Amino acid sequence: MNPSCKHVRGAILIVGMAVLLASPARAAHESEESIAVNQVLEWNQIFIDTLIATNTPNSSSQRLGAILHTAIFDAYNGIERRYTPIFVEGTPPPGASRRAAVIAAAYTAIAGLFQSLTVRQREALHDTYTASLAALSDDGGDGGQSRERGVAWGTAVAQTVLSWRSTDGFSPPPSAFRGGLAVGQWRPTGGSCAAMSAAGLAFTAPFVVASTTQFDPGPPRTLTSSTYADDFNIVKRLGRATFSTRSDEQTRLAPFWEGNASVHWNQATNQIARANHLSISETNRLLAVLNLAMADTAFTIWSAKWHYGHVSSEVTWRPITAIPLAETDGNPDTAAEAGWLPLVNTPCHPEYPAGHPSQNGAAATVLLSHFADSQTFTLTTGPENRTYTSISQARTDGNNARIWGGMHYPSTVAVSNAVGEAIANHVNLNAMLRIDGQRQR
Repeated sequence: MNPSCKHVRGAILIVGMAVLLASPARAAHESEESIAVNQVLEWNQIFIDTLIATNTPNSSSQRLGAILHTAIFDAYNGIERRYTPIFVEGTPPPGASRRAAVIAAAYTAIAGLFQSLTVRQREALHDTYTASLAALSDDGGDGGQSRERGVAWGTAVAQTVLSWRSTDGFSPPPSAFRGGLAVGQWRPTGGSCAAMSAAGLAFTAPFVVASTTQFDPGPPRTLTSSTYADDFNIVKRLGRATFSTRSDEQTRLAPFWEGNASVHWNQATNQIARANHLSISETNRLLAVLNLAMADTAFTIWSAKWHYGHVSSEVTWRPITAIPLAETDGNPDTAAEAGWLPLVNTPCHPEYPAGHPSQNGAAATVLLSHFADSQTFTLTTGPENRTYTSISQARTDGNNARIWGGMHYPSTVAVSNAVGEAIANHVNLNAMLRIDGQRQR
């Protein structure tokens, strides 16, 4: 936990916003902490549905997930007192309902984070919130006072977290960055690509890691290296739009894994937690670790994109630029091909390091630290579904998809995946620690 986070800020009024979503998801297992519904999973699913319904960009989603699950974690944990808090260290009202606190914190956070919701979506989210609270028991026969105290506490926690993160550096965005024309340096790859997208992430304060340079990946390979030649030729062969050596399955996987990483890995975690009958407390920490690790990874990767993309001597250009201009790179083992195009449209920001592979590394590492690799879960990208029976296989497919799509080089994928893994391990070992000293899973 960052030293600056060790205090409580005043809560502000609840923001009345909502989203058109499905009815609350119900857990299949009943335990002493989750009588019929695991509210953490319920509202995590609502978050997933909200990302999809609002078509939120991947580049914005990790920060949103971390803010939401910070609010949920600190609301529940503030009453339970099992782990060290992420940010909020206040004292809840005596007898406050933990489950009501989760519902109120989640609702308040989602309503405050998704500013572009339609009136209909806002009404639907409020209806879901009301139904979620109504499904709770009387919490000890006290006339609903326990529930009311939980709502007050959860709302206050979420508003405190929202206030804290409103000044985290994500906005306003920095000045436009258009790369450069040096050989090897990233340059925009389309007529409408005027600036580096989501650049605010490069300046966003992390949740757990000390800074966005703590896990800096270091510079990319050089143009004249054998690694660059291998990178170049693999992508040139596999990532091209036509006449590729990809298999049909690889061709289908490339656009599928272009989908939102927060959607994919929260879907996987939600389903795996249900299948393994995790309690609310266990689920609370798992999803907080997942989303904080993914967020701190995103900030680290974008900070490195911004830094290395500004250095004219570093190799950050995309294959769509590098392959047609290979006669200028000074490497005898690369050959230019005019008009070469990738299978998947190239994102408008430097190639090095890579966002999606870093997210795959972070998320899969969190899951593998809690569960055996053999797990069944279904991911969605638009109308497409894909079911996996292995966490590692999903990670591998997601990483290779960046090469099959012609967007990234293999060495970049490997480095970025490793950054995500390192950050995930750091978050798991250094945040939300058991107060009784027992080892984290």
